[in-house]
Amino acid sequence: MYKNKKVIAVLPAYNAALTLEKTFQEIPFPLVDEVILCDDASKDDTAKLAKRLGIQHVIIHEQNKGYGGNQKSLYNKALELGGDIVIMLHPDYQYTPKLIPSFVNIIGEGLYPVVLGSRILGKGALRGGMPYYKYISNRFLTFTQNLLIDYKLSEYHTGYRAFSREVLESILFNGNSDDFVFDNEMLSQIVYAGFDIAEVTCPTKYFEEASSINFKRSMKYGLGVLRVSLCHFLQRKGISKFEMYQKGK
Repeated sequence: MYKNKKVIAVLPAYNAALTLEKTFQEIPFPLVDEVILCDDASKDDTAKLAKRLGIQHVIIHEQNKGYGGNQKSLYNKALELGGDIVIMLHPDYQYTPKLIPSFVNIIGEGLYPVVLGSRILGKGALRGGMPYYKYISNRFLTFTQNLLIDYKLSEYHTGYRAFSREVLESILFNGNSDDFVFDNEMLSQIVYAGFDIAEVTCPTKYFEEASSINFKRSMKYGLGVLRVSLCHFLQRKGISKFEMYQKGK
């Protein structure tokens, strides 16, 4: 608990057996009240390991639903359990759980309702091993998104993020893509809904066991990001209307 606010960490997992334990051991208990892991039809022992580690809630997808589909299951479960602050942490150890207290403090003190762990603030991305083509793509897409969305972030593509309950209940995330562009759809919805976003400098690690999409999937993701940004631009200018920007409950 943080000032009577329930803190839940959600872990979208796919073939994370080699890195899950190390990630879990760095989660700052008892600040984090509960952990939810969603195993998206992994081919390894991710789910069995999660149960052995004592993770309270393990969701198992019998069929792979994709990165976005994984997150939908996690956020819905977190809301069901009464989470007030929900932190998405990748179990591949690419992002350090040691930043969770900072995320919780920012949201718990009412400073910002959304926090992103930015790999781009400072020089952590390239130093941490981010492939150069991904770094260039990140910078190009972020520049374009800031123009079209009319916001200013150092990056829209980090997988390390935290939300207040109000944010998750205010956007229609269940209608978003089941693929990787889900993350950008969420941020677009959040900005359009008028929520402010904080960024915290975050070190990152690229290594063999860490999950990463290939060049072909990266291209598909990039095109999806541009589509989302264009939809946001048309919506905020009143040129077109899109269902994804309707208010949640």
